[in-house]
Amino acid sequence: MLMTNHIVIMAGGQGTRLYPLSTADKPKQFLDLLGTGKTLIQMTYERFLAVDPDAHIWVVTTKDYVHWVKEQLPTIPDDQILAEPVPRNTAPCISYAIWKIKARFGRCNIIVSPSDAFVSSIDLHAVTMKKALDFTSSEKSAIVCVGIRPDNPNTGYGYIEISSIDKMKSAENQQDIIKVASFREKPDIETAKRYLEAGNYFWNAGIFVWNTDTVEKEIRTHAPQIAAVFDELSPSFYTSAEESELARLFPTCDKISIDYAVMEKSRDVWCIPADWPWDDLGSFASIEKITGRPIPQNIKDAQDEYQRSKKK
Repeated sequence: MLMTNHIVIMAGGQGTRLYPLSTADKPKQFLDLLGTGKTLIQMTYERFLAVDPDAHIWVVTTKDYVHWVKEQLPTIPDDQILAEPVPRNTAPCISYAIWKIKARFGRCNIIVSPSDAFVSSIDLHAVTMKKALDFTSSEKSAIVCVGIRPDNPNTGYGYIEISSIDKMKSAENQQDIIKVASFREKPDIETAKRYLEAGNYFWNAGIFVWNTDTVEKEIRTHAPQIAAVFDELSPSFYTSAEESELARLFPTCDKISIDYAVMEKSRDVWCIPADWPWDDLGSFASIEKITGRPIPQNIKDAQDEYQRSKKK
């Protein structure tokens, strides 16, 4: 039976690296930072419509940002906007979406993506994501992550090590899906230079593709505490009791990223190279590079002062 496709957009971050443009009241995913007339989450939504216009699109955010999601993405049904009562990092965020989707749709394909990255080519992005969906829709159990070929020794990204330089070189023409050897945390500059010279490392874009059976099994295996929380919560899904049960149970989840909880422990993770420019828009320099317009100095000064205040 043909599996349905689901897109889960994570939109709960506060974007503090772009303060004062991005604030806790209205973080960067809900802003038009690039002067396109569209916010970052709207651009993400449209990008994934090109992957599959019939896909079910979900947004996981915090309760304080639900009104922004409804205002900017009015076609998404209310029961596909998942509001976390408190932030608990990406493993609980993703698990909530996985358990809720499976409760209604059974076995299906899921893409999980941040809401606040820049991708310059909708068409090339769609080609990559369709190939990843084809891979995970097979009977084979696999997790696919999107890797960005680094063009500089960036210390702000996590890295994906693949198992073979030769396979990486062939991927430039064939876009092979390659077995992941390891995930590496954000490196110092010397380590980042070694990764770039080695030739078998990608930037981790934080975009994951899997089917519900695979990811549920992986979460149960490597993050059983989180799985138990959503097993207890799931009888309330799509009922009037869900909000109160979520408020009671969600804060008890381990606060951990999906990378630490699952990706670094799983033995069946694959990487698909991205043949399109990408940026996580985590700095003013990124915005300046893309738009060609300088950020006013007073805004940069405010960010510097904000960072100093956080360290006190």
